[in-house]
Amino acid sequence: MATVTFVLSGLLILMACVKADRVRSWRESWNPSAPDVSDGAFIAARVLLVAMAVGGVVVGLQGLKVQDDVGWSDDELTSAVKGATASLDGSTVHGGPFEADSPADFEGEYAIKVEQEIVEYGDGGAPQFGVDAELAGEPTADQARYAITADGAGAWFCMDVKRTHTGFIETVAPGGLGRTVKLPKFTYAVSSRTGEC
Repeated sequence: MATVTFVLSGLLILMACVKADRVRSWRESWNPSAPDVSDGAFIAARVLLVAMAVGGVVVGLQGLKVQDDVGWSDDELTSAVKGATASLDGSTVHGGPFEADSPADFEGEYAIKVEQEIVEYGDGGAPQFGVDAELAGEPTADQARYAITADGAGAWFCMDVKRTHTGFIETVAPGGLGRTVKLPKFTYAVSSRTGEC
């Protein structure tokens, strides 16, 4: 859209540069009986054409700014994926008392967490939406791979996630009158690379 606006603005400037004598001769060849156009009318037309061209340039620049704010660039996505990978790598999660052997929720909860981390690590110019972390292949109980893309960016990333059961923690059971329970502790190893999975 911005390109079309810039082209139209350029055409308006070219129209403003056409000499009055040339316009008068074209007009006379098309309609010989038409009344003559004064020099003041040509000046007013030139001022109007230049003003419209300037307005078109301003609208085009605003369109470019809006387009930049709406989409991710490759650099923004690269930086955000690196930051999210560093943040997620080594992170720990505590499961419920009966979840030591249950599979990780790679299709739902963890995919959302990956997307949120990438958005969080996007720099100030990156939008707060448009990131997609889609499972690449079938996840196992403790391992998954995500294909990372973002609206507007041509870059792709592949994120590998591995969950390891690293022990238990003891905590007071809610409403358990001082009884303690053991909760499984999981640690995530996360890495990412450029390209499709």
